[in-house]
Amino acid sequence: MKLQLNIQPLNTWLNIKNEPLIISGPCSAETEEQLLTTAHLLAATGKVSVLRAGIWKPRTRPGEFEGIGSIGLEWLKRAKAETGLPTAVEVANAKHVEEALAAGVDILWIGARSTVNPFTVQEIADALQGVDIPVLVKNPINPDLQLWAGALERINRAGITKLGAIHRGFSSYEKSSFRNEPMWELAIQLKTLLPDLPIINDPSHICGNRELIPYISQKALDLDMQGLMIESHVDPSIAWTDAKQQLTPAALGELAERLTVREPESQNEAFTDQLAELRKQIDKIDDLLLQKLGERMAIVGKIGEYKRDNQVTILQVNRWDAIIKKGISFAKALKLDLNFTEKFLELVHGESIRKQTEIMNAGKAEKGIAAETHTEVKS
Repeated sequence: MKLQLNIQPLNTWLNIKNEPLIISGPCSAETEEQLLTTAHLLAATGKVSVLRAGIWKPRTRPGEFEGIGSIGLEWLKRAKAETGLPTAVEVANAKHVEEALAAGVDILWIGARSTVNPFTVQEIADALQGVDIPVLVKNPINPDLQLWAGALERINRAGITKLGAIHRGFSSYEKSSFRNEPMWELAIQLKTLLPDLPIINDPSHICGNRELIPYISQKALDLDMQGLMIESHVDPSIAWTDAKQQLTPAALGELAERLTVREPESQNEAFTDQLAELRKQIDKIDDLLLQKLGERMAIVGKIGEYKRDNQVTILQVNRWDAIIKKGISFAKALKLDLNFTEKFLELVHGESIRKQTEIMNAGKAEKGIAAETHTEVKS
């Protein structure tokens, strides 16, 4: 299923001087000197198309630095006048929208903590009625595709057609090298729902540390994302917020220089023919995989009936442990990613349990209905 939104292509509403599109600037505007110095250094790299800065900062705990506030908009206005870079800020309520528009900010974005709340998104959408300005919507903190798509719909219904998304990763209880798990599949699913929607990746918030930013940046571009939002500070070591994930302007310039931009399609006929042939092979294998999964689930159903008739529990931990060990060993021999293999086996096992549970409950439900019918007839 695809959503029907009225969206203008990215190149019609933003003058991208370089590829890829890079939006950069400090996590927080701290002082006028800090912001202006950073802005000039970023402009000097020749790689940055938009200057960003946090003016209002939603923080997890009270008492932390929550942004310099409205005065920072005046600093941004000066930075734009001196460097020629358009500006972008995060807005979290109607007042932010009004002040940002009055200050001539060029692009607004809605943060993850706001996207998670439909009331907040609607308040912002109402404030944008009749305004012609680009708006970017970050994914919600939790991995909820419908919530993300819903926020985009609300902004679009307010008349905003210069619309894009920002993929900044998702919170997870699992320990990881990343601050926020990329969960690329959700960004891909959003792209499937909205093929014309520009998606910009935010490596800074996915990584949480500057060492991983080059890897995530390149992967995002390889997945056909239209740009990057990367935080940059003149001296990250003394940044008031998120010091570990900010790059110096010089480091940002070097990173941009090393990035490889690839085309989503090729005009080479030989390449296209060979790719089509390889995809046919993949399609055949996918069909076989689904056929074998169907055969497996048919056997699972028989096992469920056998367990039901013999009063045996659905889950046997020893059997599951043996499946995992065998699967991991086989995956190593086939040079498959072990994390992928384990997740795949868990999905298959979860569906097996669901199917057997359905069979167990179906038997009980039928007996219950029969007993209830018998009681009604008897009465």
